[in-house]
Amino acid sequence: MKVKVLFIIISALFIFSVDGFSQTAPVDIKENEPVLLTDDSRSFVHNVEIDFRSAYVFPSAPFLDKYNNERKSLGDSFSWHLKYSFSLPKGSLGSEVYSDTYQGVGLTYFDFRNSRELGSPVAAYLFQRSRVAKLTSFVSLDYEWNFGLSNGWKPYDYMDNPNNIIIGSKVNAYMNFGVFLKWNLMNKINLMTGIDVTHFSNGNTEFPNSGLNMTGLKMGLAYEFGRRKASIESRPVDAVFTRFPRHISYDLVVFGSWRRKGVAFDLIQVPSPLKYPVVGAYFAPMYNFGYRFRAGLSLDAIYDGSANVYTEDYIMGTKQEFFKPEIDRQIALGGSGRVEYVMPVFTIGIGIGSNLLHKGGDLRGTYQSLALKVMATRSAFLHIGYNMKDFHEPNYLMLGLGYRFHNRTPRLLHQD
Repeated sequence: MKVKVLFIIISALFIFSVDGFSQTAPVDIKENEPVLLTDDSRSFVHNVEIDFRSAYVFPSAPFLDKYNNERKSLGDSFSWHLKYSFSLPKGSLGSEVYSDTYQGVGLTYFDFRNSRELGSPVAAYLFQRSRVAKLTSFVSLDYEWNFGLSNGWKPYDYMDNPNNIIIGSKVNAYMNFGVFLKWNLMNKINLMTGIDVTHFSNGNTEFPNSGLNMTGLKMGLAYEFGRRKASIESRPVDAVFTRFPRHISYDLVVFGSWRRKGVAFDLIQVPSPLKYPVVGAYFAPMYNFGYRFRAGLSLDAIYDGSANVYTEDYIMGTKQEFFKPEIDRQIALGGSGRVEYVMPVFTIGIGIGSNLLHKGGDLRGTYQSLALKVMATRSAFLHIGYNMKDFHEPNYLMLGLGYRFHNRTPRLLHQD
């Protein structure tokens, strides 16, 4: 269920960005048409925001529905968020293509009303928000995503915390997506009101990994600074500034992680006590339709140390052993289709594929990937992703580095 929710969220990001696909065509500024530039044309605009969020926790396990020491439903949570963000300088190419778009970092504290069994985690995260549509002169519809790490959970423990069968580690990934109305109250102050969905998970690196899902309301105040008083000047803009050079780029990514595995035995899944390495790479030619959208095919190679692991019958009271097959039953070569939504600094991508060359077993079926690429230089990036099997089975994290060859996308800080 949580996997499908994540795919719906990312798909919504593509759909909601109404002006996103319009930007796959050239920016709507004609060559030699005067453009208004200001004194702040080389200054970043900064934002500081404070949010309060109230959420409903989905009762996905008995622990959340009264099967806990408190003997009450853990159906609500509260969180406070402190965020800093910036937008690209006014007058730059990036500000023309990605108008009213901010990216930054956030810090939040969660209260689940049961700190003894669930904890009171603190999360640090990256985020990005952007306008979907301008509704009136002072109200716009925006979206925002958050991605980071949360620490301070009370994980499952057979002796000390046996009821909590949803959280298996002290550190968990934090993912959030929301849509909201931004109200311009006065010159530099905006009010944010909206709804969001949140997911916590350890990425199958520990057992249990049921995760925690919730949805709720948010309200926040944002203060903008760094935008100078306009001093208007006009000059023509050349074709380099106004046109996107459609082209094919090539992404090469190498990643690795570790994972846990439930092994089939006597009609049930028995958790293996071992952690298994995962190493992979993919090469993806991608056609760049415009500033915001690219799509293509990918050749995917994987070594999954947990693939086709098996166990055998054993004598009660003795330790159950788990066995690894030959390495050729743990490697595969596959192909996938990928689409990516491109924004300043961050790119979000989804992929669907299938292993083509393999020895069967766990390597059969389809796989899906969800990835965040964080640009470190013009063509090098960090890769943070997750892989799933058949849309419902947790697979493994994809933590790695990537490089984009033949990258002809114009520099966003370019100013004509």
